[in-house]
Amino acid sequence: MARTIAVMQPYLFPYLGYFQLIAAADVFVLGDDLQYVRSGWVNRNRILQNDEAKLITFPLKKDRFVLQINQRQLCDHFSDEAERLIRLITECYQEAPYFAQVMPLVERLIRFPQQNIALYAEHAIREMCAYLHIVTPIMRSSDLILGNPVDKQERIIRIAHTFEATTFVTPEGGSVVYDRDHFARNRLLVRFFRMDPVEYRQFRQPFVANLSIIDVLMFNCVEQVQHMLTQYQLDKNPPAAAPGLLTRLTQHPELVSTLSNRIAVE
Repeated sequence: MARTIAVMQPYLFPYLGYFQLIAAADVFVLGDDLQYVRSGWVNRNRILQNDEAKLITFPLKKDRFVLQINQRQLCDHFSDEAERLIRLITECYQEAPYFAQVMPLVERLIRFPQQNIALYAEHAIREMCAYLHIVTPIMRSSDLILGNPVDKQERIIRIAHTFEATTFVTPEGGSVVYDRDHFARNRLLVRFFRMDPVEYRQFRQPFVANLSIIDVLMFNCVEQVQHMLTQYQLDKNPPAAAPGLLTRLTQHPELVSTLSNRIAVE
């Protein structure tokens, strides 16, 4: 049976497109054993404050940069940080139409008693999916037996073969990272995901796009968000990457790591 798989790092309260990607897949794999990138979106996101995007951060305990996501911990005093974040979100959205329905869920997720950032984010993602009635199975890559893949592409191929997947769906930014011909030789079709322009009524115009799912839920009922989950395209033939870009990315893997984190919001 044909299976579609998607793989992303675990992000805290990611934007709508992340949940569209989950809903588009038959199996969604959290890359919890990938290296944590400080400038990425594992423990950061954006909400609406005074009609502008406001960056919020869930602070982590200081540690070595080479650690995997599932080896990083929230800071020791995170309970205080959690209350600060809850107050900030309340101040920003208390006049939003669905604040009364959504804020208790957000508070419960922020106060979840788990220090490991991968497990903390995974819990929030699963609970948000349940709230939106997304039933796609969610797995952890750290639970899979993948051996020692030589690069990012081989890792994805091994994950896909684990689930007998025939299609790999990835944000269109991945067109500069993934070689469709290489995947085809490994019996895997690559389809590039692109979120349609989605706008909804916020407090005022102009619309501020690509904010956390928190913003989407504060201004829309569940039925409206479920409709938004279908507003995307799957493109087999995205625009070609700039000449030599794949070569440069291969020679500088840190660029690939940074790019893969930013794909979730751009």
